[in-house]
Amino acid sequence: MLKTNEERLVEFLLQCQPGPPKARGTWSVGHRGEPFLLPSIGGITLNVQAGDSAFGWAGDHVEPGVSCTADTHKPFDHPNNSLQLYSCVGNIATVVSGEAKGENGVVLGHHGGSEHIIVEFSRKAKEKLGYGDTINIRARGQGLKLLDYPDIVPFNLDPDLLGKMRIRETGDGSLEVPVTTMVPAACMGSGIGASHVGKGDYDIMTSDEETVRKYGLDKIRFGDFVALLDHDNRYGRAYRQGAVSIGVVVHSDCLVAGHGPGVTTVMTSAYPLIKPVIRAGANLADLLKIGTAAPASKGRGRKAKKV
Repeated sequence: MLKTNEERLVEFLLQCQPGPPKARGTWSVGHRGEPFLLPSIGGITLNVQAGDSAFGWAGDHVEPGVSCTADTHKPFDHPNNSLQLYSCVGNIATVVSGEAKGENGVVLGHHGGSEHIIVEFSRKAKEKLGYGDTINIRARGQGLKLLDYPDIVPFNLDPDLLGKMRIRETGDGSLEVPVTTMVPAACMGSGIGASHVGKGDYDIMTSDEETVRKYGLDKIRFGDFVALLDHDNRYGRAYRQGAVSIGVVVHSDCLVAGHGPGVTTVMTSAYPLIKPVIRAGANLADLLKIGTAAPASKGRGRKAKKV
């Protein structure tokens, strides 16, 4: 078991509500120069969940589950910026008002720009939710440290989820971390240059079809753990040879240039101390038995028990 400072972490109770779907109100233009009008960011998305493919949807930047905000009118201000910073992947979310009161969900990650956190709830729970309902997040994880691996830095990661990621100590000072996909540095796009990774995401660009095929990027699912090769996320998002960052996929593929499936960082090292290994089940749905892997799930768009 990895030694951490879990007992010293601060746990906040945060509050948010579902954020209505956003729209530009005009045409968007894809990287091939084609205009489109499609569903996009935000909303209580009934038929998209953790474990579903991040590709093939009639949409752009589609967020699975429930997109949540503390203030839709001031997304970059208090208290929404605190919700973004302190909510961590794997945190428990509980509906505390409305018809869905008592239903539990799991935080999948953050989406920058829209400044949403994305929460996986069952189809049953989503059908009862309203945009005025209140959701509490048990926020714990920022400040997490791996005591025996000071050069491997976790971000945005609930310590309980860390224990379920099937990470293996190699004995040579590195950690083997299961992922579904190896992403080459050249594919990382929108979001590079951010000053820190405590909130938001950055995108795996998918505009080059040959690269998508070569690395199997079109097999990525919502909730996948992926390895971002030669990317150092300690003090922002930057290219560095030998660095490795691990992230969770939080939104769909995109048509807009410079964009693609969005990734929330959960672990990074400037040195080749993270050894990503391909495992088919390295996905939040499979590890936590939510989304497509929930016990009563019958597939996309059908009802499932609460997570």
